[in-house]
Amino acid sequence: MRLLIGGSTSKIFHLKEFVNALTDLGVDCKLVVDIDIRRGFPSRKISDWFQSTRKFDQLISEFKPDIIMVDRQRHFALAASKQNIPLIIHLRGDIWKEMEWAKHTLYKSVPKRIALQVWIYIARQTFQKSALIIPICRHLEKIVKQHHPNKKTNVLHGGITSDGWYPSKGMNLKHPCVGLLQGAVIWGKAQEMLVLENVLKSMPDVTFYWAGDGPYRDKILSVLGKHDNFKWLGNLQYPDKVREYLTEIDVYALVSGIDMSPLTLQEAQLMKKPVVATNVGGIPELMKNNETGFLVEIGDANGWIEKLSLLINDEQKRKDMGEKGRKFVEENFNWGKIGKEFLDILKKNGVYR
Repeated sequence: MRLLIGGSTSKIFHLKEFVNALTDLGVDCKLVVDIDIRRGFPSRKISDWFQSTRKFDQLISEFKPDIIMVDRQRHFALAASKQNIPLIIHLRGDIWKEMEWAKHTLYKSVPKRIALQVWIYIARQTFQKSALIIPICRHLEKIVKQHHPNKKTNVLHGGITSDGWYPSKGMNLKHPCVGLLQGAVIWGKAQEMLVLENVLKSMPDVTFYWAGDGPYRDKILSVLGKHDNFKWLGNLQYPDKVREYLTEIDVYALVSGIDMSPLTLQEAQLMKKPVVATNVGGIPELMKNNETGFLVEIGDANGWIEKLSLLINDEQKRKDMGEKGRKFVEENFNWGKIGKEFLDILKKNGVYR
């Protein structure tokens, strides 16, 4: 089987690990950055608007894929949907809600509204012409079914290589501390961080560090940055600086309004850190509540105070949960297991035999 994967730039690191796992299972894979092969309108570069299909056509002609897989709905995916080749969409987020949020926040101007309408059109076309949609968690599969009830779907969680996550010294933080590692790109996700305002007031001796950035950074910092025990670190180089950060923190916190399969939650557990996370989306599928960490309901500041205080004040509890967390991720999300599940999904859904 020849599998062509067109991936987004931010996910290439992890897609390479997926390709390695599939290669070990006998699959002939080719991984490309989607925008390196196919661009179009909308784009900041006007020259992209008139790009020919030559690169894409040549890629198809030379590699001759049996299946094409994409991880986002862009021009590469649209071009793939026009081929007489099964198209698989590996869906990472609730694109319908994300576009709705975008319409009411960053995409209010006329040019951006036009761009958003084009992205919606491209997404609609690729979903309609896909042979199979693979959501990254069970929660997302339910959402897909609401929008495309007649489409074949199957859940495939994201994998991770545990060997890359080991103690790495180099960062000095003030203890006790809680570490957040998340972006501020989608307001529906980022706004939940504001629940920490009361947490910061109630836990003045605990320092909260936030590693991450995005267009909503200032909205977050204008509220949380007023507190002396909240420190913003900006984006950290991946994976080395992220590894140093996760080595140093005492507790990992994922404070999100919605998330499907946050990789940082897997990484923190592999680093043997107890986790406290918002009970939304696919987050409960990536951890074991009360075993590898704790879940807190959305908007529940008191819940955050209770669970974080428990862990900060109990070193043995942190250690026990950390050990269980690494074991849980290693057993359930290693790439070898995910690769075999992927091939089983293709056979089950008649995409390839």
